[in-house]
Order: sequence, then structure tokens, then C-alpha cells
Amino acid sequence: MKRYIFILTAIIAVTFTACDDFLDVKREKEPNEGAFFATEKDATAAIDACYWILNREETFGRDLFWEQAGGGDDFIFGRSRGADQNDLADFTFTGRESPLRSGWNMLNQYMARANWVIYKLLKKSDALTSVEKNRLGEAYFMRAFCHYYIAYRYGRADQGVPFDKYEDYDLYEYDIPVQRASVMENYQLIIDDLEKAAELLPLFEEYSEADYGRAHRAAAWAYMVKVYAYWAQHDQSKWALIPALVDKIEQEGHRGLLDNFADVFAIANNWSKEYIWSVNSSGYNYAGSEFPGVVLENKAWGRYNGWGYFKPTLGLFNEYAEKDKRRGVTILAYNDEFVFYGETRRYYSTADLEAGFQLAKYMEPFTYGSVVDGIGVSDVISPNGDRPTTDLNLPLARFGEMVLFKAEALIMQGNGAAAATELNKLTRRAGLGDVYSNATLADLKHERRCELAGEFTDRFMDLKRWQEWDVLNAPKIGRHYENRDDPESTWTPVEIWPARTFNPATDIVFPYNPDEVVKANGKLKQNPMD
Repeated sequence: MKRYIFILTAIIAVTFTACDDFLDVKREKEPNEGAFFATEKDATAAIDACYWILNREETFGRDLFWEQAGGGDDFIFGRSRGADQNDLADFTFTGRESPLRSGWNMLNQYMARANWVIYKLLKKSDALTSVEKNRLGEAYFMRAFCHYYIAYRYGRADQGVPFDKYEDYDLYEYDIPVQRASVMENYQLIIDDLEKAAELLPLFEEYSEADYGRAHRAAAWAYMVKVYAYWAQHDQSKWALIPALVDKIEQEGHRGLLDNFADVFAIANNWSKEYIWSVNSSGYNYAGSEFPGVVLENKAWGRYNGWGYFKPTLGLFNEYAEKDKRRGVTILAYNDEFVFYGETRRYYSTADLEAGFQLAKYMEPFTYGSVVDGIGVSDVISPNGDRPTTDLNLPLARFGEMVLFKAEALIMQGNGAAAATELNKLTRRAGLGDVYSNATLADLKHERRCELAGEFTDRFMDLKRWQEWDVLNAPKIGRHYENRDDPESTWTPVEIWPARTFNPATDIVFPYNPDEVVKANGKLKQNPMD
């Protein structure tokens, strides 16, 4: 990681100075033309600035996970938090909570940047070069990417989210975007952008290593799968579109499952065939996600500034079969043996809200010790514990998730036998063999939970779209250890977070920040609130 520090500093300085310049307005409602987009280099600099939503602030570091950990059943907050986080966990959110404010602002800001790149490239009088067409495809992807994370979290069947396409205007008027009538309208606009992106983007393997992390064709297809799955809450016909897309990702996009589940979360496999889209810590993007440090034990037994923010629940631990290899990869339990800074130790915790477990999926960078074969722990983790990134990519879409969406789509179309074939690909890798012959939705829910726990795949959203109200309302249980410094200490179950009351009429999406509603002066209608 430290080999990237000076590069990162330079990129931030150059990229955001340039970005501020080319996003300035010369006078009200008129973009600053300047000399931008005269060359391929300009187009590259413009789209490069759009990628920083992946590393900027904490959107994919912890902001979006506050929602999952608070609202879902897999995690609790490992440390005492403030009223904002408690509102998320108690379903008393108002839209003003800091993670919601930050996520909303960042996603809209970077969607606008991608929007502007599209506008400028489409308005060029000269024919676009092959490089510029590629950058246009990246801009379509990034606009869709940001739009997606806004739409499903705020959009309802009876009320969509704000969105404008700048290219629809001869001269775009920088105004409050139009709030769409339904989230289905937003989903169609996202699909339109992803289809354009797929037409323009290369396959991943067509990039040189220096460009790893740029949008590619299979990533566009994968986000289409995600959109259709969420759209299917409102229109069941969308399930039928998913299986063929997943097959295309595998066959034409050359994506697939790794043989060993643990290998998915190793630095050496950042760009393996299971990779589709991630917050990158090597290759094109240098900063990475702070999430591996966010979930590491608080203060990491005196070795590193882990933050200890999110801890697995006893319910998640118990979801796994005893022989399921995914459990050991996903969760550290008391007395489990693991390697940390090159030393073998047994897990225990002194977190103030201890659940008895730690998320282990992103621990591989912390296993390195002194330098071996030219790599040591100081080479793969950030020396800045206040920005605890590592060289491990944080997956946002991987092929294992695509297999699950295909299985779910088949189940929803009444083809449990074909869905079983898909789920058995995952259970075989987990060391359980062929488990299913005619898979049900309950089987799918179980496998999705075991496969994707602790990833940015939004367990909270899963529970909402499956209408699992009882699960959402239930208290969260952990393990209380008599002696937290003793890996072999005895434990008892403890209620860490009390029962909540989830109201589907209002809590199915987040409310807009009331301050944004006021500033919109009637152009942004608030979602229903308690």
C-alpha cells in the first residue's frame, strides 16, 4: 500500500483540481467550455474524476454499510454509536442522519459528473475516437452506477427519484432534476445507460493492467442483473430477463467462480475471473476502501488501528452448517485460530458492544508478516490507521452473486430444478456437495445469506424485498463472554439490540433529507414518513 501513497496524493491534487475547473460554470446555466475535451487526454481526465465515488469520503467505506448493519439482521454496531446510527438501527430515520446525508450527496455529485462527461462527449462536433467512445461508455456506466444506488434506496412504486439526462438539452440548465413518477421509470433509465455502456465498453481482458478497474462490458451486464432483480419487486416479468444475462456474463464476459471460496478474498485474486466490479486498491484506482480496517477488531490487539464498527450476530453464525467452509472464511469466533501480522493467534475481543465474532472476509492483508518474496504486511496495508485501506479489492459485484440472482430468477419462474443446479455450484465450493434437487425460495435465502455476508450486496434490502418483516423486527443476539481477554472463556447468549418496529408503509425506502426537500422548493416530494 505505501508504494501508492505519493501517487495517490498526486492524483487527488491533479484530478480534483481539473475536475473543479471543468465543472465550473462560466455564468449562470452555461457550462465552462474552456479547452476541455479537445483531446483524448481530456476525456480520460474527465472520466477519471467520476471514479472517485468509489474512494471519496466513506460511501463504500462505511456509510452504506451503516444501513445494512443497522437495518439488517447479520450485524450489530461493535462500538457505541451516536443518535444517527441508532436511528438507522431502530427504523426511526429522518433522512438527516450523517451516513444518509453523505451517501446522498456523494452519489448525486458523482452522477452529475458522469452526466456532464456524457453531455460534453455527445456534443463534440468531431467524430469520437475509439478512446473517447470507451470513455463515453465508462461515463454511461458510472452514471447508471450512482443512479442505481440512489434509486433502490429512495425510490418507490408510486414515487421515483430525481434524474435528468444532460444530453437531452441543447444547453443544460443546471436546475433541480426532474423527480420521476415511479422508481420503475428510474430503473428503465438505468438499464438504458447500462445497455449503452455495454455497447461501448471492452471486455475486462481487453484492458491492459494499467487500466484494471475501469468499467467493462460484464460489469454493465451485472448491474443490469441487479436492477432487474430489484425491479421485479414491482414487475415480476423482469425475473425472466436475468438467467440469459448471467449466462452472457459467464460465456461472453468470461466471468466464473473460483474453485476455493477463500481465494475470492485474497489480494492475489483481485482480478480473477470471479471479479466483476469492486472498490479497487490496486490497478487503476489507488485509494481503496477503508472497510477492511473498519471491521477489524478495535485497536487490533495493539498492532493496528482497527475500528471494530460492525460485528456479526449469533444468528448469522448459526446460519452456516458446521462443515460449510464459508463460515470460517466469513466469521472469526472466540478461540478460532487465525494468522495476524505473520503470527498465529486465537481470537478474542474487547469491543464495547461485543457480539462474540468478527467479520473475517477481509483479513488476508493482515496475515502478512515480515517481508517474504518481496511482500510484507507494510506493503499491503495503509500506514495511516485513520484511513485503514488495504491492497485487497472490496467486491461490489462478483460472479457468486450472479449465480444467486440467476437461481432466484429461476425459482420465481417456477423452475426449482434448474435453480438447484445453480445453488449446488456454490454448495460444492463450500464443501457441502450437491445439496439441492428442487430449490425453493427458502433455500435461495439461506444460500444468499451464507455466500454474501459482510459484502456490499445489501442484506437489509434483501429482507425488505422478500417482505421478511418478522426478521426485521426481531432483536439481534450475540455472545457475551465472561472474560473477553480469554479466547476459551465461557459465553451466554445476550440481546445486543432490542426488537424494533419496521413499518413497510414508510420504512421500505429512506426519507429524503428534509433540508434537501426545502431547498428543492417543491421540486422534490418527500417519501411517506411515520
